[in-house]
This record gives sequence, C-alpha cells and structure tokens, in this order.
Amino acid sequence: MTSTFPDISISTDRLVLRPFEEADVPALTAMMNDELIAAWTAIPQPYPEDAARAWTDESAPAERAAGRGVDFAVTEFLTQRLVGVVQLRHTDWRIRSSEMSYAVASWARGEGYACEASLAVAHWLFRDQKFERIELRTAADNTAAQQVAQKIGCISEGVLRNAFIARSRTEDGGWADIRTDLIVWSLLPEDLDGVPGPSADANGFPYPGWN
Repeated sequence: MTSTFPDISISTDRLVLRPFEEADVPALTAMMNDELIAAWTAIPQPYPEDAARAWTDESAPAERAAGRGVDFAVTEFLTQRLVGVVQLRHTDWRIRSSEMSYAVASWARGEGYACEASLAVAHWLFRDQKFERIELRTAADNTAAQQVAQKIGCISEGVLRNAFIARSRTEDGGWADIRTDLIVWSLLPEDLDGVPGPSADANGFPYPGWN
C-alpha cells in the first residue's frame, strides 16, 4: 500500500507553509521566470502561466497521490505573499528518506526564508512523519543553495561528477547549457537535536496540488 503525505500547513515565526492555491499562480509564474531560478533548474524558459497552473492543478496532486513527494507554498505570515517553494521528491517510504529542494522569489532573498522554511519541513518530516534521512543536491557553483544546506545542518557526502546541466545567459539573450557537478548533502534527525522546531497544523488546508 502506497504511503502519502498528509494535507497540512506548517507555521514558523514569520512563515506559513501550505498547499498551493489557484490564487498563487501569478506569483508562482513571476518567481519561476527569475534568472537565478532559471539558471539552476530545468524549468522551461520563459515560464508561462499555463505551466504554473498545470503544476498547481495536476502535477502536484499526482505526485502526492503516488506517494512520491509533496510541495509547499512558502508565504509570509503577515502579508500572505508567496516568497518561495519547498519540495520533497523521490520519497522512499521503506527507508523513510526524501529529497528536498527550495527556491525563493528574487524580492524575498536575503531574509533567511530558505533556511527557515527548510528547517520547518525537516522538523515536520522527522518528528511527525518519522523519516530518517533528507537528501539535498546542489549544483557545484550554486553557492547560495550550498549556504542554506550548511546553515540548516546538512553534511556534505560527496560529489556526483557531471551529473547536472545548469544554464547561463548568452550574448544574444538566450540560454546555454553548462554541464556541472552536483554536491550531495544529507540531514538526519540527530543533526537537528536542540534546534527548535515549528508547529504543524494537522488539520491544514485541502491540497489543490502543484508541481
């Protein structure tokens, strides 16, 4: 029997992590058209609103229903603005492991939101879901993502050589593919010992889905 993640929201001092809603589509579209996100992901560029809607309405529910992962919209508690995304993917329910990734909108960077949101998901995954391992993979030149991994307590486990294709702007305004290494990080429950965790509302929101 396939295990799946529950529909919940997770609260921190400044953030609410919740399922995506139809109203998030414009902000999600704008966020995914940011050049830094384009450089370090494989999402199409330009990123159309239809793709964001398909993510929220179709792909995410399928991922969650199949037990492969879950997506959180990261929003400011006070303004309810969408500041980023945290995803869990490639979930293995037998060994209780999942791969986490994160992205933050350009206007919200420098506020520590990626660390706060990632820690919130990690505490929830270890404490409430009884997982034993979180894995992260960062491109070798993506120093911002590496800093987040280090700040939340991840341990670098090694390098996957030539395992990723990043993108760089060309002189004509297009994109060029650049093959690069991936750094593999892990986070275990004991790595968070003594680190305060957020509260999780198990009643949460109905999950509309995104990917």
